[in-house]
Amino acid sequence: MTQQVATKITSERVSRGRGVERLINGQFVTDGAGVKINRILTQPLQRRLDPFLMLDAFGSDKPGDYIAGFPEHPHRGFETITYMLTGSMRHKDSGGNEGLITDGGVQWMTAGRGVAHSEMPEQTDGLMEGFQLWLNLPARDKMMAPWYRDIPAGEIPRFETEAGAQVQVIAGSTHGVAGAVQREGTEPLYLDVTLPAHASFEQLLPPGHNAFIYVYRGQVVADEGCVPEARMAILANDPEADGVRIVAARDSRFILVAGRPLNEPIAQYGPFVMNSQAEIVQAVEDYRNGLFAA
Repeated sequence: MTQQVATKITSERVSRGRGVERLINGQFVTDGAGVKINRILTQPLQRRLDPFLMLDAFGSDKPGDYIAGFPEHPHRGFETITYMLTGSMRHKDSGGNEGLITDGGVQWMTAGRGVAHSEMPEQTDGLMEGFQLWLNLPARDKMMAPWYRDIPAGEIPRFETEAGAQVQVIAGSTHGVAGAVQREGTEPLYLDVTLPAHASFEQLLPPGHNAFIYVYRGQVVADEGCVPEARMAILANDPEADGVRIVAARDSRFILVAGRPLNEPIAQYGPFVMNSQAEIVQAVEDYRNGLFAA
């Protein structure tokens, strides 16, 4: 499928950058049926990076690290966004949805009131690499009907700036280009940016939104803060800043994620994220009683 390439873009000029508040090292853990992942956004950061709940990076060319996949498991109260850089992953869920995410594709799933799904690799060797981001739902939407969409690489809008940045717009809008998915409640921005050495990229950000970048190739400088490979940089919430300016120290690639905080209570028990412990107890009971089935 041909990639959606935007021919008309608008420039974005940041007058004051946010700067890097702090750098985060991921935690290497196993999940699913023993898949090895780098958990970058962990539970202690949920309030700071509201509305985002978790970010996992996975990447290996050793089948033993990923071949067991993620057998059927439940979710309630949030959205999962799986971005597959390389490899193939099969999704099946209790709502009857099934899809295959391949190189460059995205799977966006709204768990809502409850869904059980599996994510299983459809390859026995080669590189498997990507991200899974958890995005919270507003309290009013936590019990909405589940929703699912497969977004092939060719349906993700992309563009190139005069400064040489190549940008894929998974969610939100930037430089006049609307992304593949929009969300009114949390207003997420999710970009994958490739920068040649010494090239720059500027992104306007609403002052009240929380934002971070994760560099997975190379090294960048975000408003004078150095961000090395395999590090998350939380961008400072400076009320006087209007965005972020990023320059590549060498050929680099990173994701930039931002969103409007919900400022609501967060109650989490494994794959359930609600607003109170009573709602968590109800979620566990509903799952055990088979209410997450179609």
